[in-house]
Amino acid sequence: NNRGLLLAYHDRSDGGLCVTLCEMAFAGHTGIDISLDTLGQEDAVAALFSEELGAVIQVHHEDTDDVLAWLNDAGLGHCSHVVGTTNSDDHIRITSAGNTLLDETRIELQRTWSETSYHLQALRDNGECARQEYDALLDAGDPGIHVQLSYDVNEDVAAPYINSGSRPAIAVLREQGVNGQVEMAAAFDRAGFRSVDVHMSDIIAGYVRLADFKGLVACGGFSYGDVLGAGGGWAKSILFNNRARDEFENYFHRDDTFGLGVCNGCQMLSQLKDFIPGASHWPHFLRNFSEQFEARLSMVEVQESPSILLAGMAGSRVPIAVAHGEGRASFESPEMLEKSVNNALVSLKYVDNYGQTTEQYPANPNGSPQGITGLTSEDGRFTIMMPHPERVFRAVQYSWCPDDWIEDAPWMRLFRNARKWLE
Repeated sequence: NNRGLLLAYHDRSDGGLCVTLCEMAFAGHTGIDISLDTLGQEDAVAALFSEELGAVIQVHHEDTDDVLAWLNDAGLGHCSHVVGTTNSDDHIRITSAGNTLLDETRIELQRTWSETSYHLQALRDNGECARQEYDALLDAGDPGIHVQLSYDVNEDVAAPYINSGSRPAIAVLREQGVNGQVEMAAAFDRAGFRSVDVHMSDIIAGYVRLADFKGLVACGGFSYGDVLGAGGGWAKSILFNNRARDEFENYFHRDDTFGLGVCNGCQMLSQLKDFIPGASHWPHFLRNFSEQFEARLSMVEVQESPSILLAGMAGSRVPIAVAHGEGRASFESPEMLEKSVNNALVSLKYVDNYGQTTEQYPANPNGSPQGITGLTSEDGRFTIMMPHPERVFRAVQYSWCPDDWIEDAPWMRLFRNARKWLE
């Protein structure tokens, strides 16, 4: 692993070697050809289903001799065996002593493997979403999550402004139950801001004035446990408090300010849209169609929009973290949805692994119409989105990333765009 030669690893436990190999083939969407002859066991059932200590590793063919030599040096040579290889026809084949024990398509075996989970999910959650996820297994050509950028991930567009020594203050706003403020502060701090922790009680009590900030970000979490709906309690703590209401309304109407709302903060800001110039088209956010909290890595495409935070990013497709139970965009009317789309005020959309806008679960985790998951105000100063860019602004926050991602992930550009806009 230190030499970068380990492609995959799976312990042999429940179900033994047979299940281990199938699970690896399912995860990799590939076929495998397996021979039990090298194991030296006459009993094929014992070889396939023994749950004794063991593991399967995958390496490149040209590295096999080196890997076997290292295993031998470690005293494991007597129990190390080359059992097979991947194939290109997407079949899972297992042979022993010239006899074919199993030869099935990977898709059929994976659907059999997943069928029980599908039926349980259909009973517990939204049956249509369960069916869509189960049927997605039929797509043998699914290319998987990928990255397509319209900009250089390693370019720091905020560098000239950071070097000036000026670090504008940004209010990292939170309320009872919000939990994303630390990651958000770290992202804006890296982009050249001075992140200031601002609790709603500070504003209501008059200890903090939004007049002192040019940037404001409402963070994700579960404000007031989502009582009164997602972000509802948080929004009403502003709407029904004169001092807080005045602070936010004055802030939104200045022309030198910007704002970002993520997840719970997105839900909250959407309910303040009457205060935000050019935000009348913003939707409310309702319970996911799946009827479950969705925490996963989803593909989104950045749309062409006036959002200052997504400047120069249009056309990019990037995986991003999502974590919400009420993320389905619900527009006041079909006309508002049409206005958002036709006036290029939609900033992010869920896409499938082919890059197509989707309403299909789980690529679209909440069922939002036309895949909409981010919007901007007409002048681009205020942006709301359900996904969490602050959770994946560093390359190491992804389980896998392209080799050219040195330190930053693509979402770091969003935070640096904010710093560049302020100049």
